Amino acid sequence: MYSANGPIDYLPIIITVLVAGGFVVTTMFVSNILGPKRKNKTKLDPFECGIESQGNARIPFSVKYFLAAILFVLFDVEVIFLYPWAVDFRTLGMAGLWEMLSYMAVILIGFFYILKKGALKWDH
Repeated sequence: MYSANGPIDYLPIIITVLVAGGFVVTTMFVSNILGPKRKNKTKLDPFECGIESQGNARIPFSVKYFLAAILFVLFDVEVIFLYPWAVDFRTLGMAGLWEMLSYMAVILIGFFYILKKGALKWDH
């Protein structure tokens, strides 16, 4: 009798994982054996994008950059909640429409609040 979730059903996945893992291990081993081994002071120094560092990296800068990033994430995440509604809006009916309109109202209230507070103004 055929079982729907027997161990044999997972055999292709196991073979793929073994082949991929074997490829990674083999490639790393062969590159370590065949690769050049030239160690000197310049090669062992930390590499920072190829540019010599200039000055102190801990210079204070405006909080507006962080605020803009946080607000972007906040309003970008709302799309995650809009997508399932948009995909299935016909089956949700009027109840789904009212729920989404109330959600959008809350989002718009928050947006107008940050506009009123001047969170998006850069020159003050």
